[in-house]
Amino acid sequence: MTTHGPVMPIWSCGGCDLPWPCPTRRRELRAEYADAPLSLALYLGSYLVQAAEDMPWTPAGVLHRRFLGWTRQVERSKPAVQQRSTATVPAEPNRNQAQRGA
Repeated sequence: MTTHGPVMPIWSCGGCDLPWPCPTRRRELRAEYADAPLSLALYLGSYLVQAAEDMPWTPAGVLHRRFLGWTRQVERSKPAVQQRSTATVPAEPNRNQAQRGA
């Protein structure tokens, strides 16, 4: 269990007194949710909502960067994988055939 948990309602870190999530807790969360970035975003989004209620004077953009903005760096650090589409596009009818049918 980490000592770098949030101290509410001021949202500082209980381990190092930096704004939570602190760099240490961010590293821990990245490791814990390495294979589940969406789950990490949902988890931190719930804390973002609580923090917005506790600190209504803090601009929404600041809270978003603090709680969620850094999580996108995890996605960027992974190489992009290109996938080929298996969808087919219906062929356009030949204009001559369309005119004959009309």
